[in-house]
Amino acid sequence: MAEPIPDERDETHDLDDVQDTLRDVQALLARQKRVENLVHRQDMPRHDLVDGLLHRQHLTELRSKLESLNPALIARILEALPQDDCLQVWELVAPDRGSEILGELSEAVSMTLAASQNYPRKPIMLNAFELHNGRLRQIPVERRADLVETKPIWIDLIAPSGNEREWIADIFGLVLPDMSDLTDLEESARFYIKEDGEVHLHSDFLLDKEDESRNVTVAFILHQNILFSMRSEELPVFRLQRLRARIQPGYVSEGKDVLLDLYAADVEYSADALEDVYAELEAVGRKVLSTQMTDEEAGSILADIAKGEDLNGRIRRNVLDTRRALSFLMRGRLLSTNQHEEARQILRDIESLDGHTAFIFNKINFLMDAIVGFININQNKIIKIFSVASVALLPPTLIASVYGMNFRNGMPELDWRFGYPFALTLMAVSVALPIWFFRKKGWLR
Repeated sequence: MAEPIPDERDETHDLDDVQDTLRDVQALLARQKRVENLVHRQDMPRHDLVDGLLHRQHLTELRSKLESLNPALIARILEALPQDDCLQVWELVAPDRGSEILGELSEAVSMTLAASQNYPRKPIMLNAFELHNGRLRQIPVERRADLVETKPIWIDLIAPSGNEREWIADIFGLVLPDMSDLTDLEESARFYIKEDGEVHLHSDFLLDKEDESRNVTVAFILHQNILFSMRSEELPVFRLQRLRARIQPGYVSEGKDVLLDLYAADVEYSADALEDVYAELEAVGRKVLSTQMTDEEAGSILADIAKGEDLNGRIRRNVLDTRRALSFLMRGRLLSTNQHEEARQILRDIESLDGHTAFIFNKINFLMDAIVGFININQNKIIKIFSVASVALLPPTLIASVYGMNFRNGMPELDWRFGYPFALTLMAVSVALPIWFFRKKGWLR
């Protein structure tokens, strides 16, 4: 069997290499545009044929340049180019090396390019991360051999299969916990150290989507100086951590650095979600303080307030769980001096979020009381209308009852020519007088 060809992604590229190559690619693209624009302005026979030949010539030259570059360098170039140029370069490299390049790109650019050609991105549920020149390098693991060849500081698993659990057990001697055991509320079951030195932490991470928000439990295990993370689904915090560690040298140096940075990113993500809650409540507050509000509007606002209250509660639970995890790491003296200080900074951030969540709870209670007050006012207006109508109709009802008795003795109006018009006029006046009085007092407003 032939020896495996070294992956070009193992080569490192400093900033000068990226900038030099980027200038070359930009020069080729600019020259292509200048020549094509010049051809378009010329009035010549077989214009379309000449244009097509020049276009293919420039694409061939650009493709030849890109073929000499490794996926990591192409990814940096794609991220630096304007969108139109980025898409043009991507069309040249996607058919042959699209999967490799997508793995090196930032999440936003990767999703944009993958969607531009409906390019299928194969989901990788197990990723290993090696440390190269101060940066994390992501290694998708599809086979057992892929994992054997790595020297990771972090292994990330999403809903691991039975085979993936066996790989972890065989290669690293670690038995991963069952997913059903991750939601235990007992602190002794969520944060503990085994006799062999394995550190286990089961922490909640916030997942805030447009249609729903929930807390997702993540299992962390520190084993043989490697951080293992296991969860049921992808989380924004983990995507952010991978991006930061991949582009910023010196961001992490070991598994515990990754763990602390994940907790810090989770607190930051929670703070962003809390700002969104506050912004939504500000919009709701402006509606609540408006002069007019229908019952339908009040019901819609109550639903928005309930959604904000639910998310605020999840954020509070999330940061409190992070505090428990950090306190456990600090009490167990598992952190270095720098890591201990970083954990203390995260705890200070959590303290500030605690006050903010309490403030938002108070604001929610105020808005809820105000909405209920508006609903009561609207209901009182309806009751007032019925009350006014009842009072206004009592006198004519009495008059009609009196004249409806038809006693001829003692009731001269029965034989009076104008008796009927008189009774009707008297009833109309008895209705008008109470209404005039109520309006004068302002009770009909």
